[in-house]
Amino acid sequence: MGYKDGWCDMDKNEFIPIKSDVVFRLFYADERNEEFLISLLKSILRLPEDDYHEIEIADPHLLREFPDDKLSIIDVKLYTKSRKVVHIEIQLEVSPALKNRIILYESKLITEQIGSGDDYDVIKRVISIIITDEPLIPDSPTYHHRFTFYDPESGVEFSDIVEINTIELGKLPDVTDGTDLYDWARFIAAESEEEMEKVAERNPEVKKAMVKYRELTVDERTRDTYERREKARRDAAAREKWAAKKAQMEIARRLLKLGRPIDEIIGVTDLAREEVENLRDSMHMDSTQS
Repeated sequence: MGYKDGWCDMDKNEFIPIKSDVVFRLFYADERNEEFLISLLKSILRLPEDDYHEIEIADPHLLREFPDDKLSIIDVKLYTKSRKVVHIEIQLEVSPALKNRIILYESKLITEQIGSGDDYDVIKRVISIIITDEPLIPDSPTYHHRFTFYDPESGVEFSDIVEINTIELGKLPDVTDGTDLYDWARFIAAESEEEMEKVAERNPEVKKAMVKYRELTVDERTRDTYERREKARRDAAAREKWAAKKAQMEIARRLLKLGRPIDEIIGVTDLAREEVENLRDSMHMDSTQS
């Protein structure tokens, strides 16, 4: 199975979650799946019906070849009929800097619209849809939030020129709330085909989407692209873990030189007792041999 270089070794029956960023983009940025993208957008956004009649996807053919040594941000960017900018991004893990990065990216989508000499009225509305697995808004149990420039004291909206929608898959209730958004979120969050099928039984649009999803995920190139992305993610996580471990060991080394007790060092570094003791013994051996 797989290409001649032996890269793709996944079982063709192995489930690939659509919430994987690379698969999400391959599915929703495919012009042949535009009806599912529009259905997802309608379930989230408050736009005039006419805005969905001409959807233009930016770089719809991106990602057919994915470099295995990078973990760039993968998103779906599109324009509505009235040229509103919509940016959709999947983030399975929520980092402390994610909110600031989202705001920075929104700002970029605003500023790139206007050149020197342009009037401010050329700026079109920018809407972000951020889908996460982990909690992004921990203080609220609600799985969908819509943020704009808003005065909470007077209840008045300053402007909707910037809008951020957050969909937190981990907060989805077990029982449907009767909305199309719940069904699409369950489709994206699914960890198995059985979970997808449960949604498809009550939602005809999701049922049609499942057919397209299966066509996409049995394709060997898709599975290879997904596996490359996962390998890059695993490698990056391993590098981060090793860098963190090295930093902890260096702190432990300095504390040992200062004669601090092992229990204190364990509390500061979160290293195992055996690791600290081995480091102490190694340092002692080096000092006696020098």
